[in-house]
Amino acid sequence: MLADRYERTMAREHLLDPSARADRTDLDGPLNYLLVGSDRRPGDSSAEQRTDTILIVHVPKGLREGYLISVPRDLLVAIPPGGGYPGGEDRINTAYEYGGGGQAGAHLLSATLNRLTGIRFDGAALVDFAGLRSVIDLLGGVNMCVRDEVRSIHTDRIFHPGCQRMGGAQALDYVRQRYDLPGGDYDRQTHQQQLLGAMLERASETRLRTDPVQVHRLIQAVGKSLTMDTNGVPVKDLLLALHGLATDGLRGVQVPSYPQTIDEVSYVRLDNGGDGLFEAVRGTHMSQWAGAHPRWVTRI
Repeated sequence: MLADRYERTMAREHLLDPSARADRTDLDGPLNYLLVGSDRRPGDSSAEQRTDTILIVHVPKGLREGYLISVPRDLLVAIPPGGGYPGGEDRINTAYEYGGGGQAGAHLLSATLNRLTGIRFDGAALVDFAGLRSVIDLLGGVNMCVRDEVRSIHTDRIFHPGCQRMGGAQALDYVRQRYDLPGGDYDRQTHQQQLLGAMLERASETRLRTDPVQVHRLIQAVGKSLTMDTNGVPVKDLLLALHGLATDGLRGVQVPSYPQTIDEVSYVRLDNGGDGLFEAVRGTHMSQWAGAHPRWVTRI
């Protein structure tokens, strides 16, 4: 069975701090997962890994819709002690590094998020963004719609406005950009959400289901780029529970916040404590919150 093959391919770790782990293993919903994108560069040690992406994936009861909530990586938060770090205020994306990267870094990051939001997670995943390049290529590329012209600071590639098919290297280059964008890092968050939706859309196409060789290669590539904590739930059960979650039911959400410079250092601060977003996730009324806050919500 494909799910069993995927289970054997994927690395498994306990990624969640006990304070941040949901005390249940059922899949009836609502479900909350922590998705951490590690932007590891050649030569980096595990402790030098950056969290280029921090996403809270919220799936309300019924499992028919989902919200990808991007946590700003420069958000100023109180980081609890852990991994040899004494604790203190800093950008949230440093929690993973201070924790030592890998499993320990994910523990400190999840504990930080729990302290900030009060959310307990049903599982977590570490994503190696470099590994996603081969996944996207095996999918035959993904369809991305570029709103504003962007010049890559990494490759000098120019992304022209319009919808286009992007290969792995091009897509990852695009979603890493945040300079010279009208919305800065907020636009980068939207592009990352868009990429995840585009990958799910391509993976759901019938062509892949009828090509067992391609599916096998895709499973191998996904497994190499993911480390997961499913809270004891078999992957096949999770995939079965989420099979009705369509890409047109996904929404991208940005945490209500604003930039602020403190002692010549750029940070992001919560706007009115997040304007009720975290309470909406905990209280399972995200649909109502999204309807009342269209500024922070986009269709993927």
